[in-house]
Amino acid sequence: MTLRILKPLFAVAAILFLVAPLLAILPLAFTSSVILTYPIPSWSMRWLEELFTADSWRRAIINSLIIASGTTLLAVILGTLAALGLRNRRLFFKGTIRTLFLLPMVVPAVVLGVGMQVLLARFGLTNSYIGVIIAHTVVAVPFVVVSVSGALAGIDERVELAAESLGASPTTVFRRVTLPLAMPGVLSGAVLAFATSLDEVVLTLFVAGPNQRTLAREMFSSIRENISPAIAAAAFLFITATLLAGALAMTFRHMRKATTG
Repeated sequence: MTLRILKPLFAVAAILFLVAPLLAILPLAFTSSVILTYPIPSWSMRWLEELFTADSWRRAIINSLIIASGTTLLAVILGTLAALGLRNRRLFFKGTIRTLFLLPMVVPAVVLGVGMQVLLARFGLTNSYIGVIIAHTVVAVPFVVVSVSGALAGIDERVELAAESLGASPTTVFRRVTLPLAMPGVLSGAVLAFATSLDEVVLTLFVAGPNQRTLAREMFSSIRENISPAIAAAAFLFITATLLAGALAMTFRHMRKATTG
């Protein structure tokens, strides 16, 4: 009986431990003070307004959206193709190849940053939007691979075989059967790729120039140079975007389950 009571308490304690930093920073996005401090003297929207009126913050938001959109497009294409390739039963060393695709998820970001900086510099792509998008794509592709692979695993291959037996070409089967059934996984992967790009700061520090300052990098720089509640306001935007992305990903996941049965 005691254990039954303690289990929910442990769960609540763990949740509070995880969300405590968020609960601490979010109210400061609406303070009228010029410093990050409690108690809050009064409530104000001035710092959220500054994000969209100050040139540096506004430019950072625009850059983040541009880079995240490009990253999402490229990651979805590469990740979907990779997941389709990994579905091939005749593929040798499938486990090793899958591990290599997922490697960016576990390799320290600093190591990836150094490698990307050296590689992109050889092609003159550092300090450019294309270079940042490529770097972000490296860490975004694994999320797409996992999501699309899960969707493909739930597809009954007999449906595709039936389409082929009716004379459909492999391209038609993919376009009319496989892709629509896997679309919830593709969309879920796209949402995760977008959120990953928005949050990425280490790779951005290594490969981006002054014209590619993202919101995450602007927050990092502000912490070092000028700590103000604008950082909390930016964190509020990040958290809101992350929650929306999580909600969308869960929606697409339920869609995938409903589609595959």
